[in-house]
Amino acid sequence: MSTTHLSNPPAVTPGDSTSNIPATPPGDTSFFGHPKMLASLFSVEMWERFSFYGMQGILLYYMYFTAAQGGLAIEQGLAASLVGAYGGGVYLSTILGAWLADRLFGSERVLFGAAVMIMAGHIALAVVPGVSGLIAGLVLVGVGSGGLKANATALVGSLYGEKDERRDAGFSIFYMGINAGALIGPLVTGWLQDSQGFHWGFGAAAVGMALGLGIYALGRKKLPADAHRVSNPLPLAQRTRYGLIFAGIAAVIAVLLATGTVNAENLAMSMAYAAIGASVLYFALIFSSKRVDGTERKRVVAFIPLYIASAAFWALFQQQFTFIAVYSEEKLDRNLFGWEMPAAWVQSINPVFIIIFAGVMAALWTRLGRKQPGSALKFSIGLFVMGLAFLAFIPLAGGGKTPLLALVGILFLFTLAELFLSPIGLSVTTKLAPKAFHTQMVALFFLSVSLGTTLAGILSGLYNPADELPYFIGIGGTAMLLAVGLAAASPAIKKLMGGVR
Repeated sequence: MSTTHLSNPPAVTPGDSTSNIPATPPGDTSFFGHPKMLASLFSVEMWERFSFYGMQGILLYYMYFTAAQGGLAIEQGLAASLVGAYGGGVYLSTILGAWLADRLFGSERVLFGAAVMIMAGHIALAVVPGVSGLIAGLVLVGVGSGGLKANATALVGSLYGEKDERRDAGFSIFYMGINAGALIGPLVTGWLQDSQGFHWGFGAAAVGMALGLGIYALGRKKLPADAHRVSNPLPLAQRTRYGLIFAGIAAVIAVLLATGTVNAENLAMSMAYAAIGASVLYFALIFSSKRVDGTERKRVVAFIPLYIASAAFWALFQQQFTFIAVYSEEKLDRNLFGWEMPAAWVQSINPVFIIIFAGVMAALWTRLGRKQPGSALKFSIGLFVMGLAFLAFIPLAGGGKTPLLALVGILFLFTLAELFLSPIGLSVTTKLAPKAFHTQMVALFFLSVSLGTTLAGILSGLYNPADELPYFIGIGGTAMLLAVGLAAASPAIKKLMGGVR
């Protein structure tokens, strides 16, 4: 459910003098052998994911269900594209969250403010009726989630010294919180939506975020000083200029919305163009810089096909919240011993598999060591399996309800694909990044996720329940062809990587 889970352990280069340096003394071990603040960060991330995925599990239904069903009666295809645009906006917001932390406020203050914003967004969805509540809620949750996502991981890292052997285990605990929240959220909100109504489900998301925020607030002063540090402070002389730039961007957006140039019908495509434009700008900035040497430039070239593969992967994977949501509500047999399971509960299947198999995959890569596939080949396998998951719908096409176990099997393929691609996405990005553009390369990876998530909404609008085969064959087949092409190009990509795996 997350763009990062368990990264591959870093290889120790033979002869590396740092490999024999003892770990930093453990120090604070009050939380199961880890720093006490890990419990607070675990909590805020778990409850944020509870609220985020809980809300997203019922969001599409709220948008396209009729008024009699408690929804807003938005046309289904348009609603799916708007969900995709919202998801893409979350990942675009991570760039803003990272910039605010690095240049102005530090990670801790940005995270706290983002958490407050998320809670306010869920409250707006819960208590403000109609489209106005939807817009206010999604903007607040989207921007807030981007800010929190960008900084929570950095704060976990600040709890450990560079050589602290507990670091990997600490991140494993942290990411377990992500998936625990993603598992529980749709179960709670889906049940409440089904039994009490949509606004009760959104209210539960607000309560969950409030719990996480409260626990974090009680301990935030105990974070290490590094958590409050602004790594690259923006000089006072430049703040007015940047303020005017942001004000100008906001004014342009306001004009585009007010004049109808950007509207509900073309919002998703506009978000996709924004992600593509920002990506092209970042690539041009890196390639034109005199601070990038020849080897680094080749590594950036090697990243381009990985960027494309990442965007394609997320365009399929994120359809859990668009196409799969519609499919679960309309075509899935959710009858369990005479009781009909809420459709939103389907969103909890992937986190169950992640919790079970993430450790297995991490152990596999550790055991294989240097014999494991390279990053490009892992990306290819992940994309191929993702395409195969959509082709697996073909035997289920046509009339009749889809058995629940069949969809569980397909979502297992989703998870398997995710474990081949998602955990190494940020890892390989940081390894390929030029020294002078480390942050911009990470931004590029998030832009690929933003583009893919937006496309997930656009593509799902093409699904026709009366004629399903073209959708499954087109989506799945295209992904598999891209995967085969990436696999064929992997030797050339590996050569461009200049020793990076």
